[in-house]
Amino acid sequence: MKDWMNNLDAKLDSMGEKLSKKNITIPTDLVAAAVFFVLGIVLLLCVPSQVTVGKDEVVSGAAFPSYLCYIMIGGSLIIAVQNILKIMRKEPIETKTINALVEVKALIIFCILVMFWVICNVTDLFVLGAIFCAVSFLFFFRCKKKSYYVITIAFAIGIWAAFRFGLNVRF
Repeated sequence: MKDWMNNLDAKLDSMGEKLSKKNITIPTDLVAAAVFFVLGIVLLLCVPSQVTVGKDEVVSGAAFPSYLCYIMIGGSLIIAVQNILKIMRKEPIETKTINALVEVKALIIFCILVMFWVICNVTDLFVLGAIFCAVSFLFFFRCKKKSYYVITIAFAIGIWAAFRFGLNVRF
């Protein structure tokens, strides 16, 4: 078991070393403009199917959301044109450098939290999601002591039991 953990740690360290050397520089305003333009178009296409319009209504319930989508699209176009003009004039634009290792770690943490939510919703048992989340975070931070896993699982079950049976809170 220790050999397996040591091999896994070595592989993770080598992958982490490779990822830590990869930096990506993105133009933040231009990317944000593109994202909000696409989001505005998608929302604009979704509004008619989400908001029903009555025959005798003077103003449609879809008017306000549609106007907001048009404003979002227009604002994103303005920001995109401004940044394209800056690029053409050789002026500096707003950029952000992203480290691949930091983003992969954040993605893994996000996936652990999403899986916690999925487990809680599918099984309808908060305790299973809490155990998964606690064990996953211990594994993510490379905790090697078995007692930490046992203590964490015991506390997750104990807290759930205290709320469920002691306080009669169902979650």
